[in-house]
Amino acid sequence: MKFPDNNDQSIMTGQDAAPVVTAALISIQDVATLLDCSTRHVYRLVDTQRIPQPIKLGALLRWVKTDIEHWIATGCPHCKKGAHRS
Repeated sequence: MKFPDNNDQSIMTGQDAAPVVTAALISIQDVATLLDCSTRHVYRLVDTQRIPQPIKLGALLRWVKTDIEHWIATGCPHCKKGAHRS
């Protein structure tokens, strides 16, 4: 007989439990550190849509860390649709 684990919520609740997805959110200071630039430059990149758009939490701006890392790994392409990088 199998007893439900404490981690197996689908057996305990009788419902299909959705997988929990957690994403590390980073601040504008963290983005600036990854890019080796100022926070003002990060704001300029956001304004011109050259960086993945942040998530707004009230007055705070946060980015998904893996989105920024992927953007850097692919050569920092423009994020605006139809934009061409020169």
